[in-house]
Amino acid sequence: MLHKIETNQLIKSDIATIWDFMSSPGNLALITPAYMNFTIINEKKPLEKMYAGQIIEYYVSPALGLKLKWVTEITHVENNYYFVDEQRFGPYTFWHHKHFIKQVEGGIEMIDIIHYKLPFGFLGRLANSLFVKKQLKEIFEYRHKKIDELFNSKK
Repeated sequence: MLHKIETNQLIKSDIATIWDFMSSPGNLALITPAYMNFTIINEKKPLEKMYAGQIIEYYVSPALGLKLKWVTEITHVENNYYFVDEQRFGPYTFWHHKHFIKQVEGGIEMIDIIHYKLPFGFLGRLANSLFVKKQLKEIFEYRHKKIDELFNSKK
């Protein structure tokens, strides 16, 4: 079964500033909860800007300190508008994450749309209903809070 999470946030900034931040893979660690131990592992130097076809390898610890390798590919990029990342290897059977930004009255609207599927059939669906969906929502709530701190709390 395919699951969907969609988030929406108003950011008091401009397209160039938000795109610059969101299109830098290294900034993902800033907006990911510390307990996830998010670490990019495939690059010796900081990743500056994403591009279509880019492969990003990292470790995450989603639960109980369990360290998982996750590999994503940036499949689509349209500067100052959107990008898509898809899992190539990791904990999900399917992971497709679209990130959109657009100018609206009062700032920038940022929309994330995530489609995902867990392995193990019934057990995966049960895990989703018991904790995976909740944890994903908490991660995006954390991101919302961090984005507010970074961009909406400025005087």
